[in-house]
Amino acid sequence: QLQLMESGGGSVQPGESLRLSCTAPGYTLAYYAMGWFRQAPGKEREGVACISSQDEFTNYTDSVKGRFIISTDKAKHTVYLQMNDLRPEDTAVYYCAAEVRYYCLGYFENNMDYWGKGTLVTVSS
Repeated sequence: QLQLMESGGGSVQPGESLRLSCTAPGYTLAYYAMGWFRQAPGKEREGVACISSQDEFTNYTDSVKGRFIISTDKAKHTVYLQMNDLRPEDTAVYYCAAEVRYYCLGYFENNMDYWGKGTLVTVSS
């Protein structure tokens, strides 16, 4: 059973940066497309970014394009979400998720195979 553990959340001011990490100890991420999702208070969970299992393809929701970067470090069993120029509307619980596919497919349907427990990001002045 793949277990995902997020870290790196916190409280920042608008314009600042955070890097979220998601580790899967003992599992090779080469078999999984990895995604980051978020859920803001009172809103539905939405996909933020996804990366294919071999890192060739990435996808970002429009509101974070040019600001967020998803990447992996296979040797560390870790996927990252670098978040720059954070805005108050980025405030949410961020979840890491994995699907047992080459491409990001379940990501577009909010239907992943494994989920982390989430980490809170708060952007406020």
